[in-house]
Amino acid sequence: MTQYICINCKRIIDGETALKKVKCIYCGSKILVKLRSNTIKKIKAV
Repeated sequence: MTQYICINCKRIIDGETALKKVKCIYCGSKILVKLRSNTIKKIKAV
């Protein structure tokens, strides 16, 4: 699931709601930035 963040109000919006409307559902801004997914790294102890 992709998530977007609004530049004006800094709220996180799900990808499904962002695709339905191009604007932010909270403030009406058109500029949304895609968030990067968290990277999980496993390290083996020797």
